[in-house]
Amino acid sequence: MSGGDRVACSRCGAAKDQDDQTRALSWVLDRDERGPHWMCPSCARTHVRDIEGKLPAEYW
Repeated sequence: MSGGDRVACSRCGAAKDQDDQTRALSWVLDRDERGPHWMCPSCARTHVRDIEGKLPAEYW
């Protein structure tokens, strides 16, 4: 990601604040056949079961 790229949550549209390093690290990157999708920490907490459901059975 270059300095000019803006990251926004694919669920709620919140912008990722690059100046707040701690909060920036808590964003979730999801990849599927359509490409990468970012999710803010708030939406990630709300949709954690959906995220865990994508993990392979070997993980558990």
